[in-house]
Amino acid sequence: MEAIELIELIARGENTRIQFKKGQDVTNAKSLAGEMAAFANSKGGRILIGIDDEGSVVGLTHNEIRRINQLISNTATDCVRPSINPETENISVGGKLVMVVTVHEGISKPYADNEGVFWVKSGADKRRVTSREEVQRMFQSANLVHADEVPVDGTTSGDIDLEHFGTFFKNLYGKSVGETGIPLGQLLNNLGLARDIQLNLAGLLLFGRNPQRHRPAFVIKAVSFVGNDPAGDKYRDSQDIGGCLSELYKETISFLTRNLRRLQDGKGFNTEGDLEVPPAALEELVVNMLLHRDYFISAPWRIMLFDNRIELISPGTLPNNITVENIRNGVSVIRNPLIASFATKGNELPYRGIGTGILRALAAVPALELESDHERNLFIARIPRRE
Repeated sequence: MEAIELIELIARGENTRIQFKKGQDVTNAKSLAGEMAAFANSKGGRILIGIDDEGSVVGLTHNEIRRINQLISNTATDCVRPSINPETENISVGGKLVMVVTVHEGISKPYADNEGVFWVKSGADKRRVTSREEVQRMFQSANLVHADEVPVDGTTSGDIDLEHFGTFFKNLYGKSVGETGIPLGQLLNNLGLARDIQLNLAGLLLFGRNPQRHRPAFVIKAVSFVGNDPAGDKYRDSQDIGGCLSELYKETISFLTRNLRRLQDGKGFNTEGDLEVPPAALEELVVNMLLHRDYFISAPWRIMLFDNRIELISPGTLPNNITVENIRNGVSVIRNPLIASFATKGNELPYRGIGTGILRALAAVPALELESDHERNLFIARIPRRE
């Protein structure tokens, strides 16, 4: 790093990825471990040592640099679990030495201090992770656990829609559930849809009679507004959509198609016009919304139609290090592999499982906007509407 780059970083002040410390403040291995774990669990960042809280360069002595380097090395090895490898660099600014400690985003999340506490960045500070859902999401980002495999408390095989599951099973395996001679509970365990007597989330969402009885937040809130303001109180249509994933899909497509315009575009007066948004794009985006959301977040999906745009909003940003640019170029990561594997079988959802859904949606609607909103922890697909 050049001195001019460091000066520019200092001028911007502390934020989620930049922190200032004076040399005499860097003495506590426990506190330092929390700072480094928080950076590794978040998007990475830098600790600028030799800078006071106001952003003034106070510098470090050579003895302080030796001491701090040793402390950083020991802390990263002995006090962060799993261990990390921060980089240090000494930069001279106006004749004063500043140590830049770079902690990269970790690839083995979650990271904890040596007391087993998980930390993440919160603005310029760090905070302790206390909620079970957030810890689960951290394990999910490391592919150590998937939300769709987690058992749902209070469920049993009695919550399965037998007609729905039976039709799926016969179409896929060529025989009825009864013809297998295997009890339903054991069959669900064999297929990975249950653990012992409890359904997992995949089993509940794919074949449950009333999934929202156990997971009431997993509904789709759909509203067609008058105007373009999400805070507006005038709307043309609204619906809370529940049911299993195939029902959520069908009802969402129905809501969209009945609230979108049909355009003649030169067709005869007595000919039904084409939907203003190609159905192929709607189908791909709704499937993507259902399959790839973060199910560790207890929040509904939202469909919002405005006069100038359509927004399909899913809880959870893009997983791991995937960016919007990545998915626009065909890169995909399956967040819920069990649900996705069943969606490719039978007729549950029109899902191919080869990672090309967004590409097909973009081909149908080149103006499609995709946003991974880290502040609100949402993924948004935004379709402009024709005036």
